Amino acid sequence: MRFMMLMIPGGYEKAGPDKMPDPKAVEAMMKYNEALKEAGVLLSLDGLHPPTKGARISFAAGKPAVRPGPFPDTREALGGYWMIRVNSQEEAIAWASRCPVPQNNDVIEIRQVFEMEEFPEDVQKAAGDFPDRMKASAKN
Repeated sequence: MRFMMLMIPGGYEKAGPDKMPDPKAVEAMMKYNEALKEAGVLLSLDGLHPPTKGARISFAAGKPAVRPGPFPDTREALGGYWMIRVNSQEEAIAWASRCPVPQNNDVIEIRQVFEMEEFPEDVQKAAGDFPDRMKASAKN
């Protein structure tokens, strides 16, 4: 099973465009990332710039409308993610619980990733061979 662990740092929704992480926090996080890698569960990971450097595209009436960050109505902002492969949600929770979060109000949300075989046959047919082509391109 694949799970995405979504890091939601407290206060990140208001972080300025020049916000940089604390080097000690990064050092602790790299040890955690190395533990995920050594255990063979880490598939990928990335950190994200603050929302002040982002944009949102909404589709009211089917037409795209772009709104640059910051987003005043945002209560939480995604700061990064890990994609892991484990045997259960409990195992994903155990890994997330070990994360050295730098603040008391940080959150990690766990979300299981859909696998193509979980979808009904008509949905798989609509997807065609795209999932297989994506897997092949990821290996290259």
